[in-house]
Order: sequence, then structure tokens, then C-alpha cells
Amino acid sequence: MQRGKGMKFVGDSRIPAERKANIPKDYSEYPGKTEAFWPNFLLKEWMVGAVFLVGFLVLTIVHAPPLERMADPTDTGYIPLPDWYFLFLYQLLKYQYASGPYTVIGAIVMPGIAFTALLLAPFLDRGIARRPHKRPIATGMMLLAVFATVALTYESVVTHDWEAAEQQGKITEEADIDTESEGYKIFQEQGCISCHGDTLQGGGAGPSLVETGLSPEEVAKIAKDGKGNMPPGIFKGSDEELEKLSKFISETTTK
Repeated sequence: MQRGKGMKFVGDSRIPAERKANIPKDYSEYPGKTEAFWPNFLLKEWMVGAVFLVGFLVLTIVHAPPLERMADPTDTGYIPLPDWYFLFLYQLLKYQYASGPYTVIGAIVMPGIAFTALLLAPFLDRGIARRPHKRPIATGMMLLAVFATVALTYESVVTHDWEAAEQQGKITEEADIDTESEGYKIFQEQGCISCHGDTLQGGGAGPSLVETGLSPEEVAKIAKDGKGNMPPGIFKGSDEELEKLSKFISETTTK
């Protein structure tokens, strides 16, 4: 018998010599292991999706959305708060080296370095190992990013004044204010509007002055001596102006 006679050779023994159509087997050939996409699998997906949708709708009905009052451009004391996934950047801008004249560093440079490092991670560590301890560069960058994000987010949450934030955005009834009265004009001239708002609705820097329940004498005493975050000596007008202002604030009610 001559060498190779009656035999077939291929470059790799794992490759079959005969070509066969590359058609996957029907799911019926695997009883109990597969199922038809339509309608079996898709019906299950729809059922699961319907359960989650109903649950989400129930949560939106039970818990009212955290709506705040209408935005007031004159309220300079309002403290905005971004959504939770931006809290780490919000906290970063509170530090001296990333705020004020260096805002561009905290808002653009530092996040840019972080995202650039994330994009370059596959090129900085091109090892084929799967275990974290065998990929120190990629693992270290990942742990550093996660730790920094979690730490900054936590610091932002614990240092934020949630009670003041709730009060500054609280929806209240509009006050019945006579903007032509002498008391309101004194209210504007003394700069009270910057902390208490143009409709006395209050804000992050000062409480609402609508229906305070205080007498004119009590209002005058607070205007002179201060109270809480309000330091003494804020009012710079005459006694006559103080009397008119105190009476105006004491008699301010909602519509």
C-alpha cells in the first residue's frame, strides 16, 4: 500500500475533512434544556416586566415626588443640590483647591484626568491575566476611583444641611403683600429681601416671614438683637422705620 493512498489529510486534525452546513440544531433536540423564544421565553419576560412596572407605579403613588416651590432668581440664599450620581463632584467643588478661582480645576481638569485614565486603562495594562492581583495597574486605578467616588459622596451627604434644604424648597401659599406699602419699601431698602425673599417666603439664608405669629414688638426685637443665623445690628433704619417694618411683617398673612 502506497503512502497516503486512500487517506485524507488536513492541516489540523481538529478540522473535519468534510464540509457540513453550519446550521444550529433545533431546540426540540434538547428536551428540558431549551424553549422557543416565541411565545414561551418572551411571555416570561413580559410577565417579569409587568410586575416591576406595577411595583414602580405603586412607589410613585405612595411616595409623592420631591417637588419644590417655583424657582426664585432673587433668592441668593438658595442652596442647590444635584442628583446623587453627581454628589462626588458637588463635594469636590467645596474644597479650596477646586473652587473659587480654581473652579476650572475641580469642574474640568480633575474629572478630565479621571475619565482619561479610565479610557487609557486598557492600554496601560495589556496583560492577559484575569486575577486582580496579577493586574496591579488596572486594579489600583479601579479601586482608587471607587474609593474616591464613595468617600466624596458620603462626605457630601453627611455635611449637607437637609433640614435647611427642606425648608428652602418648601411649597407655601402665596402671601397677601401690599408692595406699595411703606413697610414693604423699608423691607426692600434694608436688604431683607436678599435673605427672606421678595414675597417673604424665606430661603436658605432666612426663614419665612409669613404668618410668624409674632407681635410687632417681638419682630422689632429680633430685627435689633438678631436671632439664630441673623446677627444683631442688621437693621440700620430709624425707630419710626423699624415700627412700620415690624407692623408690616407681623400683619403679613397668606391669601
